Amino acid sequence: MLEQGHKAVRLIISGRVQGVWYRGWTVDQASSLGLDGWVRNRADGTVEALLVGPEGQVDQMVTLCHDGPKLARVSTVDITKAMGITPKGFIQKPTVDIEKRRT
Repeated sequence: MLEQGHKAVRLIISGRVQGVWYRGWTVDQASSLGLDGWVRNRADGTVEALLVGPEGQVDQMVTLCHDGPKLARVSTVDITKAMGITPKGFIQKPTVDIEKRRT
């Protein structure tokens, strides 16, 4: 259950977002905003992130993710409401193969 005034969103970021320090940048930005969650590369070339925290900070991070770090070229950011348990802090997770998860 989220605290009042908090929200959780899942992002799928596409474009030139791997090999450009997008995950490390996301950890730095989200941590500085006091968010919980994680970020990881996906085998399909996208980046996935879970952002949890006060609504204003989550919204600010979503806005930042539309640009990303200097070398990134973001095409789209798909945003969905998220639920579940989130560890405290913000971490970088290993790459996930989304095809293997479906089986």
